[in-house]
Amino acid sequence: MSTRPHPADRGLAAVARVREVRETDSRIGLQQMLAEQASVAGRLAALEQGLANAAVPAVTTPAALLADRTALTGAGVLIGETRTALDHAQVLTAESRARWTTDKTRLAAVEHLLERRAAGRRTAAARAEARDADDLAGQAWARNRAGARR
Repeated sequence: MSTRPHPADRGLAAVARVREVRETDSRIGLQQMLAEQASVAGRLAALEQGLANAAVPAVTTPAALLADRTALTGAGVLIGETRTALDHAQVLTAESRARWTTDKTRLAAVEHLLERRAAGRRTAAARAEARDADDLAGQAWARNRAGARR
């Protein structure tokens, strides 16, 4: 809304400004949630890759075997927690996307209404101008006809 609103549209223009701020806020929130989801997905991929690359030597001591098993168990628990965090991030991202879509739709509706009102005013002004032009043309025709009769 780069131009000044028509005086009749001040209230609706205020609603549009509020909805524009809400849409911007929800878009920023969605972007943050997408970044958080990507971060968690990256952590999960790194943990799963680390687990896949963890090799247990064929010959080892019982203490080393126990240490490796404990480390792998901890990695498995961390992977499970990270998967839960990723699921949670996906749910929050979906909610953020739905909120942003709703806010965007509401803003578009108000902007569309403002555009329709402006178009209606332009149409009314064009009709008034055409009516005035017709009146002037009719007056000129009448003068010319009256001058031709003399």
